[in-house]
Amino acid sequence: MSSATGICQSAGFSGWRVLRFSAGLLVLLVASCATTSRAPPTPVMPVRPAGITEFTVTDNMLDTWNTIGQIIVRLDGAEYESRAQMLGIYAVRYQGERFLLRTEALVLPAAGQHTLTRVAALGLDGKPNHSPAAMALLEILQQRIPVEIGKYRQPIKLPKPSKR
Repeated sequence: MSSATGICQSAGFSGWRVLRFSAGLLVLLVASCATTSRAPPTPVMPVRPAGITEFTVTDNMLDTWNTIGQIIVRLDGAEYESRAQMLGIYAVRYQGERFLLRTEALVLPAAGQHTLTRVAALGLDGKPNHSPAAMALLEILQQRIPVEIGKYRQPIKLPKPSKR
């Protein structure tokens, strides 16, 4: 007689009850260890909307920033609420949504390359904005800035050499 059977019988359980109890435990143990054949979980890939949240312009930051302001002023459904030239930021409203447009001068990797400026749409929290309104405005700016930047270019005036 096993020790478990002896303990159960001394506690007043009959052999039949011990057998049922042991069988129930065995079923629960097997059920908890059983695995069903399930398909492995598919990895969840973050869904990014089609469109752009930033682009680069082959020009300097000041001229790019000025051109963005001129385009927004003339664009139906767009307005800028505030701007900060030193930060390269416009707070804009487009298609009923508020967000930031930021221009940022990029560091050039090698001498002799053109000046580059990144234009990005950001949420009011400073994170990239993937909304349809932001992407639509960036697409318009990406098309129009290269065409219009010459109109708003700030001429660089060098001091005249002194006559001695």
